[in-house]
Amino acid sequence: MFFEVHRLSVFTPRSLDVDVVLDLMIHDIDIVLSFTKSPVKEIRAVGLPILSKKADIANVRMELESGCVANFTASRVSTERVRKLRFFQPRQYVSLDYSRREVLVLSLKDGAQNVDELDPFNPASMAADAFPGITPYKPPVDRQEPLRAELSSFLRAVRERSNPEVPLEDGRRALAVALEIVEAMAEHNQRVHLQELTRADS
Repeated sequence: MFFEVHRLSVFTPRSLDVDVVLDLMIHDIDIVLSFTKSPVKEIRAVGLPILSKKADIANVRMELESGCVANFTASRVSTERVRKLRFFQPRQYVSLDYSRREVLVLSLKDGAQNVDELDPFNPASMAADAFPGITPYKPPVDRQEPLRAELSSFLRAVRERSNPEVPLEDGRRALAVALEIVEAMAEHNQRVHLQELTRADS
């Protein structure tokens, strides 16, 4: 029901013909849409040019028809490289770190009490084995080099005339949402008179 996504990179003079949404964030948009399988209801976005003429950093709040909310932050002017996606659902928290290629799942055991159900005046209920029954789990990860795996998948689909792992419709949907975000950023910048503020600062 809730996603928190960060994709941060140090500045490099590449892909400056597009903003950070089409450069970096679009990958996470695709991933979240594939998880949620729900149409987008509302987008709120802000993006700022820092070192280039296009937005180099952006923050987006996206609400889906299902009620799920996703917050995205993408930057190509960071001091560090971060690739993290976290999502939360009742009794479970999942964290994906793409840089380390690790997944951590924290789940509340069946029958375990929620923290607010524990009685602080009853020592037995506050015992270590009763609080709060969280099970950590690290699923095994196939540690492939991502770009190589992507190209191999594409070539396999061409050679075998088979359906690609990521269908064209998924890519088209992610691009459509990314373009909506770019438009929302432009509307926000116009509303706050960003160009005038930029000229005043310079």
